[in-house]
Amino acid sequence: MALISSLLVAALQVGPNPSANSVLGTPDELLNRPPRPEQEQSIERDPDALWLAECLGMLPEQAARAHTLAQVRRNDSSGRPRILANHCLGLAATELGLWEDAIAAFTAARDETPAEELRARARFGAMAGNAALAAQDLERSQTILKLAKDNAAAAASAPMQAIIASDLARVYVALQRQEDALAELELSTQLVPEQAGSWLLKATLLRRLDRLAEAQTAIERASSLAPADASIGLEAGVIAVLSGREQAARESWQSVIDLAPESPEALTAQEYLAQIGAA
Repeated sequence: MALISSLLVAALQVGPNPSANSVLGTPDELLNRPPRPEQEQSIERDPDALWLAECLGMLPEQAARAHTLAQVRRNDSSGRPRILANHCLGLAATELGLWEDAIAAFTAARDETPAEELRARARFGAMAGNAALAAQDLERSQTILKLAKDNAAAAASAPMQAIIASDLARVYVALQRQEDALAELELSTQLVPEQAGSWLLKATLLRRLDRLAEAQTAIERASSLAPADASIGLEAGVIAVLSGREQAARESWQSVIDLAPESPEALTAQEYLAQIGAA
């Protein structure tokens, strides 16, 4: 019998982080994703799932309290309740920037999840690997994420495999292994071609490798999938100006300002426009 509750399974099915600049996008995704009616009924009948929902509900405003409560429950339980406690503990530690706590909690949740629940193990591994990346422990992050990707592949979960491939690409970039990073992004975009974030990462890496024609193709794909994404518009302008297309760069950066005038991307776009001057 599976030990993971329906609530946890639903939480583990949430897509990845999503912005290229965040390390762990998981807490908001888990907390803001409304449960389906059948999940609500399951929670009401399941005290362990109810506890997890209440613990997650404390994030991010009461992360320290959630961290303490999850520690207590983790230390006093075993099996399924302990897995759920480590899940919440890892997310609370993430909110608090306690990366070693997060790595330990997510790794324990992965290891204590039944061997046949490969997708859940992959998701916990992805969380642990991202926490290690945030801690700047690149070698450990690489090791954890490679195992997580193997688990996702064994589970035949293309979305999860694509998520982890993108995460692993970030680690390889930090390790100055650009070609390995590009291979992971190729895999990610092949497995889930509708994920704009992976195309953005791919375009950015290709641009850094001075492969501007390929970068242009990738950023066009990202833009077609998420036309209102300011980070995509910002990168499109960078690729354009490096390709000698200043007017296209101006238009891209101006679109960022128009779309999200209060965003960090808009501020950067204004700085870029000031640098290249008037047409």
